[in-house]
Amino acid sequence: MGVGPPPARRRPHTQRAGWQEAGVLLPRGAGRFGPSWPGSPSPFPAAPLPGSTPAPSWGRHNTLEWDPHLSWEMFSILKQEDRQLAPSPALPLGTDHGEGLGRESSEKRDEEPADFYGLGDPAAKFSQISPYLSSRGSIIKCFRDAAEEGYKAYHLDEYDEDKNPNGIINLGTSENKLCFDLLSSRLNQRDMQHIEPPMLQYPDWKGHRWLRDEVAGFLTYYCKAPVPLKPENVVVVNGCASLFSALATVLCNPGEAFLISSPYYGAITQHVYLYGNVRLVYAHLDSRVTEMDGRPFQLTVRKLEIALQGAKSEGINVRGLILINPHNPLGDIYSQEQLQEYLDFAKRHELHVIVDEIYMLSVFDESAMFQSVLSMDRLPDPQKTHVIWGTSKDFGISGVRFATLYTENQDIANAVASLGCLHGVCGTTQYQMAQLLRDRDWINQVYLSENHSRLRAAHAYVTEELETLGVPFLRTKAGFFVWIDLRKYLHTDTFEEEFSLWRRFLDHKVLLSCGKAFECKEPGWFRLVFSDKIHRLRLGMQRIREVLGKEPQVAKTPSPCQPLEKSIQSR
Repeated sequence: MGVGPPPARRRPHTQRAGWQEAGVLLPRGAGRFGPSWPGSPSPFPAAPLPGSTPAPSWGRHNTLEWDPHLSWEMFSILKQEDRQLAPSPALPLGTDHGEGLGRESSEKRDEEPADFYGLGDPAAKFSQISPYLSSRGSIIKCFRDAAEEGYKAYHLDEYDEDKNPNGIINLGTSENKLCFDLLSSRLNQRDMQHIEPPMLQYPDWKGHRWLRDEVAGFLTYYCKAPVPLKPENVVVVNGCASLFSALATVLCNPGEAFLISSPYYGAITQHVYLYGNVRLVYAHLDSRVTEMDGRPFQLTVRKLEIALQGAKSEGINVRGLILINPHNPLGDIYSQEQLQEYLDFAKRHELHVIVDEIYMLSVFDESAMFQSVLSMDRLPDPQKTHVIWGTSKDFGISGVRFATLYTENQDIANAVASLGCLHGVCGTTQYQMAQLLRDRDWINQVYLSENHSRLRAAHAYVTEELETLGVPFLRTKAGFFVWIDLRKYLHTDTFEEEFSLWRRFLDHKVLLSCGKAFECKEPGWFRLVFSDKIHRLRLGMQRIREVLGKEPQVAKTPSPCQPLEKSIQSR
């Protein structure tokens, strides 16, 4: 079956005052796995700030014909049209940071501030306006069309060892599929099968008190909080997506923004926009390693400052900073010193900080240390620091919608709880999650140790295969994915070429996630998920090998894996 059309033609851009307004296309069949790439401006202007007059340039958009093969994901404004690919590093970084990535000369990098700044505007959807929907409804529908297309394609042709051996292997969705046996055994125990009248009635929208007691105790223990965390600071909803949506709605006015480093988990764009009409300001990271940046894609306060000032120069009011720790898709774990720097930066600029710690128990490398924001003795601004966590990743139950917010700010906790009528968790699920979170003997002695062991084994298999293929990648110690560098397989350094390579993988029935889906500014990076059973990983890597074996490599700095590459090709 077909999975979306071939790449559409590039469309004209609009210009203003030396700035590039570049739409970012998400071709059908891409969705949450695939790329987005340069296209055209939107017929829908962004919402103005309250009490302000929209800048004329936001409203002056060309009218473009509807292309049924395309749907929009995001709108980016970049200060320069030509974003050149970072020079390929020459020497290996070592096991802490990268494999096949290296260090440039020790000269200081002469970077333009524009390298670090971008502005997302999801109002720039390119869609037919339905006669049955408002313009806002048409934009929301377009989000769904884009986000779900690739996911539907996978489910329509899902690999099954017996029933559909030629189906699609999904190495694009970040789910832990390694521990179903452990979880099904625990969730089927008798203590999970219990119903009382309060579970079938409307709850406190913050969550049942007995659940919030367990969440507070769980976070106190696993986040190593210096003092016991309080149940009244806990709000429970049906997933971290709902928390992002609720926080965007209660912290920002329409048209305001959050600051986030890119690449980042791309679905946050729609989480903060669909209800809240909140945009994202990007602090762009790149793969270059210099004296200033000791590792690829390093987040620094300087880059946050540049992005924030760039947004202010455009009249964008930035209300908060989003941190993802451990990071998706990079796999970075921020040290306490880094967290302190980021939080101090936010306090200086009176920003809220949303810290997404959804992978906090998925640190599989025994030498690595995760430090939660909640473990810090003193937060620079506790009333503006908000931590979110859920069970989807760490417990491998993404189909059980459950997440929690911890904030000392009762105005925010109560405002988010007011949205519980839209995002609440059913009573029986609340009971099961309370039982799960209180069972520390099972978590510590059965689940976590075995889960980490299986993650290590899967990670080792995939990274060994990548080394054999001569594919550079970032070393990671947490999460379910590896950030891989396929730039040498792009004929030109463009996102069209990235999309073309992504499609060749899909044609060979293996699904990866493109860097552009994470707003990576360098074409050619992909996220590969390894948290799956070995027989699917083996077949998925075989299909990746088949695609790359047919691809001519563009002459770039040789990879340290080059001799292995040659030996494989000679087989």
